[in-house]
Amino acid sequence: MTPTRPRTPSGAAPRKPGGRRVAPEPRLLGLTGTNAAGKGEAAAFFTRRGFAYLSLSDIVREELRKKGLEPGRDSLIRTGNALRRRFGADVLARRVLRRVRGDTVIDSIRNPAEVARLRTRPGFRLLAVDAPVEIRFERAQRRGRDESARTLEEFAAKEREERSADPGAQQLHLCLRLADATVINDSTLERFHKKLEALL
Repeated sequence: MTPTRPRTPSGAAPRKPGGRRVAPEPRLLGLTGTNAAGKGEAAAFFTRRGFAYLSLSDIVREELRKKGLEPGRDSLIRTGNALRRRFGADVLARRVLRRVRGDTVIDSIRNPAEVARLRTRPGFRLLAVDAPVEIRFERAQRRGRDESARTLEEFAAKEREERSADPGAQQLHLCLRLADATVINDSTLERFHKKLEALL
């Protein structure tokens, strides 16, 4: 007769041989999405629910600070692409994973190689945030950052730089396709938060 294994209590962490509990894998939630769609608000929502925050763009900002350069949108794109071409398209994801300690939301994912690297961690999910370009342009104007785009046409043209065919550059359109879930942020903040809550 084959002996039966004792059941693990519901919700309890599994045990290694010898009775030691195995720490659960941290939850990793990646954020990708179009400019001014609401990724920052989504990140803030998840941090209020206990997630730590990391951003691939912050890795690029660190490089800019070392060179004494301002972190405007154009310089972020150029420097991020330069890092990918020099060190591999997944370099930003590799660097950010070294900093993960527990449940973490990882912002500013813009290349499929970054997604592939992050998926090597158990439990990783990719969330895309999007909204109509007209709404996003209005938001970008209100937040007052250096967007290098004064008109809707310039705003749309700048976005095309994030949809490169070069695997060593930003390929945002491919990241959107790889998402496990997509949230359209085209209404009120309350509705956006309800959509995010449903993903937890």
